Amino acid sequence: MTQIPAVHITKASGEHVLYAPEKLRHSLAKAGAIPPMIEEIVLEVEAYLKPGMSTGKIYQKAFALLKQRSRSTAAKYKLKRAVAELGPTGYPFERFIGEILRMHGYEIQVGQYIQGQCVSHEVDVLGDIPNRRIAVECKFGNRRDKKIDIKVALYVHSRVRDLARAWRKTAGFEQREIQGWIVTNGSFTGDALQYGVCSGMHMVSWDHPKRGNLKDLIEIPALYPITSLVTLTKAEKQQLVDQGFILCRNLLDQLSVLDELSLSNARRRKLLIELEELCPPV
Repeated sequence: MTQIPAVHITKASGEHVLYAPEKLRHSLAKAGAIPPMIEEIVLEVEAYLKPGMSTGKIYQKAFALLKQRSRSTAAKYKLKRAVAELGPTGYPFERFIGEILRMHGYEIQVGQYIQGQCVSHEVDVLGDIPNRRIAVECKFGNRRDKKIDIKVALYVHSRVRDLARAWRKTAGFEQREIQGWIVTNGSFTGDALQYGVCSGMHMVSWDHPKRGNLKDLIEIPALYPITSLVTLTKAEKQQLVDQGFILCRNLLDQLSVLDELSLSNARRRKLLIELEELCPPV
């Protein structure tokens, strides 16, 4: 591997850091790019690189080069951004988390008002399996610097305790586990995480816990959001989300909906290949 001269680049925070090609190699490999493809892209990015260039521009260049070589790998590479593209409101993210939980065996309800012992509460996602009920607070964000703080952990814990007191009076709930979850596509502050774990809540962020974080919940069973697709335009993906399609797997199960997008034969073929590679049979 050729050693390039040290180049400082600019992070989204404004901080200047040394460009590290190993970070790019690592992120491409995690998306599933094969070694020869990785080295080709790294070399092209390094030829494009200029002092002070933003990490965002470097990402866009790498993404474009990857998209030319493998659409499904490019879709995986942009996963975190794809989840952020479910916005600007939080409701599609709630539906996305609900669909992930459904695929993991839960019976789910999204956006329900439920009576606690004292007051009623809006629960973003309610999930049930035979011996457990979970009440999930979904915290969606498309700002990288925004963290979920301890105030959220405190009010979610209080809300779940009120709901649990009411549920315990219901037949069948006497021995059932009741758990509060907070799920975010961002991250937690240290004290929010400490309080949540200490109080018995299940805290899920992009990279917490080490196993079973949001990235794992998406990638391991290949539950990619519609917004991951690189063959479709932003408007086409939004049209599908508006019609209730959140997971790529949902679309693969109902391909007739593609007729409404008026795709050319060539784009339709590319999309089918991308979907089949993103959603292997389970």
